[in-house]
Amino acid sequence: MTIHLQLLTVALQGAWVRAITEAPPPPAAGPTEGVVDGDGGPPLRLLVVGDSTAAGCGVDTHADAFTGNFADALTVRTRRPVHWRVVGQYGATARRIRHRLVPSAGTGYDLAVLLCGGNDVMSRRGAAQWRDDLTAIVSELEDRADRVTIVGIPPFVTFPALPASLGRYLSGRADALDDVSRQICATSSRTTWVTATGVPTRNFFASDGLHLSATGYRYWARSIASQLDLG
Repeated sequence: MTIHLQLLTVALQGAWVRAITEAPPPPAAGPTEGVVDGDGGPPLRLLVVGDSTAAGCGVDTHADAFTGNFADALTVRTRRPVHWRVVGQYGATARRIRHRLVPSAGTGYDLAVLLCGGNDVMSRRGAAQWRDDLTAIVSELEDRADRVTIVGIPPFVTFPALPASLGRYLSGRADALDDVSRQICATSSRTTWVTATGVPTRNFFASDGLHLSATGYRYWARSIASQLDLG
């Protein structure tokens, strides 16, 4: 298949997906700050910032979304209480996160986690734009937290709502942005990149086939937490 035919196929599949996909699930309701009790010690102050995965689209509350499950996983690993805050927005690209979300996130955190990139891939933002925005985000987050974790872009090939050709195309674009992310994180001793791969298929996604279910958020949060050096 020629490159032009491949791009035409992807464009047609993208239009088809937009036409048949149901309305996206709303963000998680309820408080955007909370506490997970631990056995003692100073509380770990956690910030999660990002797109619809941070906003908890697909579940009812943040307790069932990424942030609540991630805070639970941190408490299990450290035995410390976790004070968490989440700042997320459906459809947010790195540019919006940089200019709108991070400035409203506050300061004084032990750990900041960035969930971002899927919308940049789907809106066809280039690697140079991603590098510019992510570099600024990392700098801002390092001013607000002792340590920063950048989570890799989820693998589009696993999304049930996407035809195979479109999933592979978007995954290729995601890989290019993840390469830039790793390069940026390699320049700082306080910021790390972790992979978002290893997605199971059973009950992982919400009904729209693009966002996560409670099961998906729980698995994903625990997987990310297991990759961190919390010493």
